[in-house]
Amino acid sequence: MKTFIPEGYKSILSVYDTQKAIGLMKRIFADNFAGALNLMRVSAPLFVDGGSGINDNLNGYERPVDFEIAHTGLHCQVVQSLAKWKRVALKRYELWPGKGIYADMNAIRRDEDELDNLHSVYVDQWDWEKVILPGERNIDYLKSTVLDIVRALCDTQATLRAVYPALCVLPELDRRVSFVTSQELEDRWPELTPKQRETAYVREHPTTFLMGIGAPLKSGRPHDGRSPDYDDWTLNGDILVWDSVLNCSLELSSMGIRVDPAALDRQLTASGCDDRRGLWYHRLLLNGELPLSIGGGIGQSRMSMLMLGKAHIGEVQCSTWDVETVSACEKAGVMLL
Repeated sequence: MKTFIPEGYKSILSVYDTQKAIGLMKRIFADNFAGALNLMRVSAPLFVDGGSGINDNLNGYERPVDFEIAHTGLHCQVVQSLAKWKRVALKRYELWPGKGIYADMNAIRRDEDELDNLHSVYVDQWDWEKVILPGERNIDYLKSTVLDIVRALCDTQATLRAVYPALCVLPELDRRVSFVTSQELEDRWPELTPKQRETAYVREHPTTFLMGIGAPLKSGRPHDGRSPDYDDWTLNGDILVWDSVLNCSLELSSMGIRVDPAALDRQLTASGCDDRRGLWYHRLLLNGELPLSIGGGIGQSRMSMLMLGKAHIGEVQCSTWDVETVSACEKAGVMLL
């Protein structure tokens, strides 16, 4: 999807009220979400040691922003997400099963290949991680956690609509979650691309959890890329909702039960990433020195877009944009922050 502004689009809230509503939404959701999953807020790094293997490799081709610290000569990388850092934090903070953490994560993804209404090189999300027991590494526990998150989303929207009645023109989030696998989507629509399958399914099921992302499907291609060293590809998924402004599927969260030593061993080999086995983070995991966990990220700007009825992510976050995007927004009377 390239940048476009739907015909007749006009922001429901003024810029002033937009900023106030974003702040309110973030406070309400953080409380609802932390309460539902038993999480505590922690401080998070903006950059990490580049040689530790603790930065998120995403799909493997994205280049992190890197730099050296003059005084120490240490090579550092701006985080792309906190997927691995959080699991180490669970160990360091000595948290017990059923307890977890969340943090406000700010990242730069310089190789983002889709700069459009929904994608920016600046990423802001709630990154979270929770300690679980061996018996909870299953689909039922994953689904239960998804339902808790969706309930927190819906409760947050209800409060926003009460404070800003003008937002009631937007559809309510559906609390009913449809669970489907990426293979089921491929079986149903083999002729469509993965994104087209998502759109077709979420149009029919406006709150969806799409499961099983990262491993090759029957076609030989994965539904989407996932780094092999955080999610277990058999126990992960995306929370997708229908965006009535852009008339498309909107991914709010990527999450999953994390790899144990066996899953990490299997996925490193399958993805051709055996060279990572010697990195500090991966040695900890393969040796069973990190707690079993579930975790993910929930996009703050994406949620702001959805709940405030915005057409472009630049209306709810500050970033930089190409000339074509700026021109299209100016022509449509859309203010980029």
